[in-house]
Amino acid sequence: MSRPAPELLAPAGSPEALRAAVEHGADAVYLGWGTFNARRGAQNFSEEEFAQAVAYCHVRGVRVFLTLNILLTDRELPEALETARAASRLGVDAVLVQDWGLLDLLRRTLPDLPLHASTQMSVFTSGGAREAASAGCERVVIARECSREETAEICRSCPAEIETFVHGALCMCYSGQCAMSALIGGRSGNRGRCAQPCRLPYGVNAAARGQRPLSLKDSCMADHLSEMGDLGVSCLKIEGRMRRPGYVAAVTDIYARLLEERRPPTPQERECLERAFSRSGFTDAYWRGKTGPEMFGFRPENAAPAEEPAPSGTDRRIPVEFTCAVRAGVPCSLEAGDGSGNHIAVSGPVPEPAGTRALTAEDLSARLSKTGGTPYRCANVNTTVEPGLHLSAAAVNGLRRDALEALSAARSALPLRRELLPPPLPEADCGEAEPRLTVSVVHAAQLTGGLLDFRPARVYVPLELLADVPSLPETEAEYCAILPRVWRDRDEDLLCRWLDKARVLGAAGLLLGNLGHFSLARGGGWKLYGDYGLNVFNSRSLAWLREKGLDSACLSFELRFSQMRDMKKILPAEAIVYGRLPLMITENCLIQNAVGCRCDRPNFLNDRTGASFPLLPAFGHRTEVENSRPLYLADRPDWRRLGLAFGRLRFTTERPEECVEICRRYLEQAAPAGEFTRGLYLRGVE
Repeated sequence: MSRPAPELLAPAGSPEALRAAVEHGADAVYLGWGTFNARRGAQNFSEEEFAQAVAYCHVRGVRVFLTLNILLTDRELPEALETARAASRLGVDAVLVQDWGLLDLLRRTLPDLPLHASTQMSVFTSGGAREAASAGCERVVIARECSREETAEICRSCPAEIETFVHGALCMCYSGQCAMSALIGGRSGNRGRCAQPCRLPYGVNAAARGQRPLSLKDSCMADHLSEMGDLGVSCLKIEGRMRRPGYVAAVTDIYARLLEERRPPTPQERECLERAFSRSGFTDAYWRGKTGPEMFGFRPENAAPAEEPAPSGTDRRIPVEFTCAVRAGVPCSLEAGDGSGNHIAVSGPVPEPAGTRALTAEDLSARLSKTGGTPYRCANVNTTVEPGLHLSAAAVNGLRRDALEALSAARSALPLRRELLPPPLPEADCGEAEPRLTVSVVHAAQLTGGLLDFRPARVYVPLELLADVPSLPETEAEYCAILPRVWRDRDEDLLCRWLDKARVLGAAGLLLGNLGHFSLARGGGWKLYGDYGLNVFNSRSLAWLREKGLDSACLSFELRFSQMRDMKKILPAEAIVYGRLPLMITENCLIQNAVGCRCDRPNFLNDRTGASFPLLPAFGHRTEVENSRPLYLADRPDWRRLGLAFGRLRFTTERPEECVEICRRYLEQAAPAGEFTRGLYLRGVE
């Protein structure tokens, strides 16, 4: 039975998992090769294994996507480009990308290689999806947090294909925005090394420390597959490159059957999915537009994994039609077609006159139909057999074998793709000998005359705060509105009204932290600055953002000082040099889930060591988790020698007088007082 769209995409963390996915009905697989992918802990593939995997999949009608979806330094970009170039030559069908610099480099050097926007790009609005499409992505993997209605709107509005996750682990934080593993343990999720600290026990406001308020159940969208296809979703993705082949086989097999038969799962299939892997069951709450404590769960350490199931019995082999002619005095011929445009012809020996028994059309058809042990099944045989001729069984078998080998070669033929030289970076040098200070606040009370007396270059204020204040204090500093890190299409009319109010108050700039912000800000006459949410990790990302119209960009706080120093400042660069660094931005409100709605008071996440992580309310009743200790660099002169144009003091939980004191300390380069961290600038991340 032919299966309607959408495509079923399965994980392949190893060659064994890849075979399990293909044998159990995947239309496509995604895998990692080399060191630059978001599951660097998976077994992944060697170059030889990768080449074999692509050929194996293409013969069987399965597409192969390569994951190059991590942030990359300037030194790593050339190797990542060579990985993509080699994969393209081997016939990979697309490459998943997170890093803006790599995206731009691949678009310019391998223009025929399809690119997919990874979920690590944090796309959750139509505007963000359209921006990814205009940047050269033919497919966009949207955030797991998107609801049915939000997904439908993105599908309607975006010219690119839309891919959604339908089964597997859910991260508490929006993908691409989590720094918890990096800042706590030095293992970056943006670099494919997440240690999953979200699965550990925590408490909220020192209560119930044995709970797991960051550990979401796995997603299961098995009840919604037909609905997703009807909305225009092009691809359904199963998470799990770190999972065993048995898991891949079980989940892929069930989802393939559900798609083929356009039905919900049976109780037995639901039980099989839970046995394969679950955390206290499953959830589909995000799809239904819900959040809440029922979404959370964990998996006991002694839970036994399910064994790999037997194939479901559905014949997934490629149907082939044979046309064979056996005539006197000429070599026998066999043509084979797969119904997908591949058609080959081979020839064999000249038939001999028959002895006791002549070859019949029925005999020939029966022999050609024996395709067992190959990726093919015989769908039909057309024969022409002249009477009185003999052709041995070995000759017919050889003819069939040659035809199927030629057909496999045609199906796995390598594409012809252009390869261009990497373009040089622009000559612009926006490095500065001495950075100027900027400040960001979250409360109106922090915006005092004493703070502004230090004459910061810019003052960043949340857009929602600007919507609530009647006026702003007089200052020579440039006021800039911080756009919400997470929002939805339905919020954009409100955000546009708030932008009008911000302009009336005197704001001149906007701080953009997401790809979807560009369409909101474009054409408004604003000065546009990039925030840390854009994950700027290399010089080419700065060049790409310059092309997008930004006037400066904040560098990722997962970079080391030396990496910041060596980055070519094609755009004026900013770095956060003081403050509690953001660990997570979550769709679920941690405060509401734990203690009810008390977001107007201080709230904390508490870990097993006694550390307290402030919980700040974010736009849309979301939560931002801050680091337990503030970054402090006032006494470190090295951050001033990196060529930065700006150093940001990020005020979150500080009282107004503390904000003023911190500014004074930075101007005096004073030693720290109290607990602090140097962040990742000195030790870096894996």
